[in-house]
Amino acid sequence: MIEFTILKTSKRSRARIGVLKTPHGEIETPSLVPVATQATVKTLTGEELLQTKTQILIANTFHLHTRPGENIVRSAGGLHRFMSWKRPLMTDSGGFQVFSLGFGHDLNVGKILKYFPGRDTETIINKGARPSRLNITEEGVYFLAPASGHKLFLGPKESIAIQEKLGADIIFTFDECTAPLISVEYAKSAVGRTHRWAKLCQTALKGNQALFGIVQGSRFKELREKSAKFINSLDFPGFGIGGDLGHDKAMTKKILSWTLPLLHPRKPRHLLGIGYLEDIPEIIKSGIDLFDCTVPTHYARRGIAFTSDGRLNLLHSTFLKDKKPLDPKCPCQTCRGYRRNYISHLIRAREITASCLLTLHNLYFFNNFVEGLREKIKKGNL
Repeated sequence: MIEFTILKTSKRSRARIGVLKTPHGEIETPSLVPVATQATVKTLTGEELLQTKTQILIANTFHLHTRPGENIVRSAGGLHRFMSWKRPLMTDSGGFQVFSLGFGHDLNVGKILKYFPGRDTETIINKGARPSRLNITEEGVYFLAPASGHKLFLGPKESIAIQEKLGADIIFTFDECTAPLISVEYAKSAVGRTHRWAKLCQTALKGNQALFGIVQGSRFKELREKSAKFINSLDFPGFGIGGDLGHDKAMTKKILSWTLPLLHPRKPRHLLGIGYLEDIPEIIKSGIDLFDCTVPTHYARRGIAFTSDGRLNLLHSTFLKDKKPLDPKCPCQTCRGYRRNYISHLIRAREITASCLLTLHNLYFFNNFVEGLREKIKKGNL
């Protein structure tokens, strides 16, 4: 199991610093949780990840179930040994794929609508609506596996069984992750399913992994509060804040303000799937302890470096003549050993080394940024 100790709570906000102890080590919170979808952070080894100050990873239950399969992972000694990662691990439940392969795919939207400019904010998902590529039922969800096209079923009992075989330290209940264009009627039905599935997940759990319950409710205050109270009543060791988070950052802030005060104050809270750099201070000030995000790795593979002077798009030919490191203020291995002109050349030549160097830098930059926010909380400045 886990043990969470809050070391200090800010007097200026709801931010707090703490230590989360797991069977595979301690995590200083608040902390970024980089995404290792298929048991890897793309382009980096475990040793390289440690150089980025990464403390914990989250892997993807749905994709690991489709390949190589949880039985292969278990026979290898569990996910930690399989991927040679000795630090703490999370696995999601597969609930995010209910969104990403469902309405998220159909409507080309993300968990926060502002990241999809031009998308109409009008409600278009009403009660009874169905995604084109999966079937959501009261028992669980019928998917078409992206890699093979085969049909597969995932429900609360199945999700827990898979996660137990994978063997992460922290796992999540199976839920219906909703899209930001749903009606209140649809949201009510999704919350009901999520609550019923949460109880079934608790019943199905046989081992001693820490099972976090997920709060849903979309952008609707009454539903978020109802869900927070219900999930809190089930005495999970920690919580996930899931589903869509509104049309913009202001709504996300409201949702967290409705939800977090209703959860046990001494238990860790994880925000699922959010973490743009500019959003992180507000996320932490709201009282979030952990958050997973693909931004530093996703952008790195597209030639973008995050720096103290803003984003750099190394695809631009101007960087071929730039002899400075990515960020002169950054002590990461990429910045110590390589220059912008070389990395720009690698990107334009489509060499995978560029993705490795940028991923290492971006993760270090994000983790260092969060470390700085922890220091601000300690000093009473956040």
